[in-house]
Amino acid sequence: MTGTFDLDKIKEKAKLGNRYQKQLNRLAAEGIQTACIEQAVDGVIESLPKAKKASIVVYGEPQSGKTEMMICLTARLLDEGKRVIVHLLNDSVDLLSQNLKRFKISTLAPAPRTLSEIANTDFDFSKQESVLFCKKNALDLEKLIAKLKGVESVVVIDDEADYATPNAKVNKGQQTPINKAIADLIGENGFYIGVTATPARLNLNNTLQNDAEYWVQFPPHDKYTGQEVFFPLEKPNAYNLTLLPVGHDPQQAIDALLRFLVRSAHLNTDVNKGEKNYSFLVHTSGKKDDHEQDRVTIESAISVLSDTEHAEFDKLIQRVFQLAGELYPAHDSGKITEYVVENISRVSVIVLNSQRDRKAAGDNPTEPTSPFTIIIGGNIVSRGVTFPNLLAMYFTRNVAHRLQQDTYIQRARMFGARGAYLKHFELTIPQALYANWQKCFVFHRLALETIKGNLGSPVWLSDSSVAVASPQSIDKATVIFDKGEMSFQLFDFNAVADALPKTAQFGVAALQALRKTVGNGALPEFLLKFIERVTNGNDQLVVLHTPGNISKQKLSDKEKDNVQRRQGFIGNSQLNSHPGAAHHVRIY
Repeated sequence: MTGTFDLDKIKEKAKLGNRYQKQLNRLAAEGIQTACIEQAVDGVIESLPKAKKASIVVYGEPQSGKTEMMICLTARLLDEGKRVIVHLLNDSVDLLSQNLKRFKISTLAPAPRTLSEIANTDFDFSKQESVLFCKKNALDLEKLIAKLKGVESVVVIDDEADYATPNAKVNKGQQTPINKAIADLIGENGFYIGVTATPARLNLNNTLQNDAEYWVQFPPHDKYTGQEVFFPLEKPNAYNLTLLPVGHDPQQAIDALLRFLVRSAHLNTDVNKGEKNYSFLVHTSGKKDDHEQDRVTIESAISVLSDTEHAEFDKLIQRVFQLAGELYPAHDSGKITEYVVENISRVSVIVLNSQRDRKAAGDNPTEPTSPFTIIIGGNIVSRGVTFPNLLAMYFTRNVAHRLQQDTYIQRARMFGARGAYLKHFELTIPQALYANWQKCFVFHRLALETIKGNLGSPVWLSDSSVAVASPQSIDKATVIFDKGEMSFQLFDFNAVADALPKTAQFGVAALQALRKTVGNGALPEFLLKFIERVTNGNDQLVVLHTPGNISKQKLSDKEKDNVQRRQGFIGNSQLNSHPGAAHHVRIY
């Protein structure tokens, strides 16, 4: 035996510390940028003590690395003396398993545990540090609350916080069971950190009394590919976009499948040094019957390609060869086709829904296990779940009603670090759905710019085709919701009246001149840049109306003081006076 037994030294080692820096070092060693994580973590530590009811929101882009940020945040909170940290996740075993695995391989101490792991233990949580994972359902939350009885302070980190947590009964004077359970879990002395890519619902719902003044932005890392890449205001050119006509034709799914097979085969025969596995995500309407229809279509095509004696084999494999020539004309189409035939028997088809056989599918169904991994699902794949090496995504059905911004922003599963193979990525989607999906992101981005510009509360936009959030979740007692209009800081009209336009003016230059008069708070620069970009020099698309006087309108004193009107100000008379304009600006 060597060494000496130093009890004091051993006890000191047991007091874990410097965990946050260890996590940053781990990420740096893996080549992962940490500056964006440090910015968010520092923001949380600064904002949490200031926030009302110690409730804050951390917002960042979809698929931008929020899980690694939450691992580092957990480590920092433990270092800061927070002893019990609870991570809440959507009621999905797949998401729970994926996040739990990420936390465990990070070597964070103490190791995270699930509710089922602690259910039958007598562990005293008031004396030991703990990191716990719990699904967001009322029954599990009640069990967790009972287990943590006696713990003075709990920190709740709520992943996908805008889902299930907001109180959908806010206008009825009641609480939904999950909202109440989370409030009970936090108690009087706890802390709440909601993490999401879509914070609108949390703001409009006043969920757990969060205040946008203390929100924290988690900026994306340098390798992130998000809305600017996939939904640019101009025609996308960084990846492959295939727009579908109205209606659902099974042949569209087959062609999308074949293009995926060709792209994966090309990467593995002509680009990669070693074979890599890729995924093809088939996103259905969310109904299990639709999952089954898509599965049958996809598996039928695979069955044909797997059987050289099948009557349809020659036709389908010739289509593969044809697509290889169209997509990669500078490469050997025969070689690509041969790879498809040689490896089609390795295809993996996974249907993700609440009835999935998890024992058969494995712990992490979203991790591709073959060059041709096909994942079919609806709502369950829309939130939180990450898809490594996602090479193609296929939306099978259009939306018959208004798109809900928070739902569709979360469905952008193609976002992430796709740069290594971005030029090979393909999104196949109905044309009308793509246009509205793009609009969701435009509205979302404009709203978030009001936060980053320190312009007060965010201004959430909607129109006849795009809604911000579920109507029952909007707290109508405290929220004024301007449909299709944005309004900004008040200013002294009389002080600048002489410099304001006396007749209608057109073009971005007129807005730039107005901004110099009223200031950036009243007319933000980011808005002018957006209008300039989308109008592309066409001055007739932008009209600056003459000022309007609201003193004789039937408004409450509060509305007059704040220059607000629940249904908005700009109506048909203004719109019809300049029917060619797309952007109307007016001072009231």
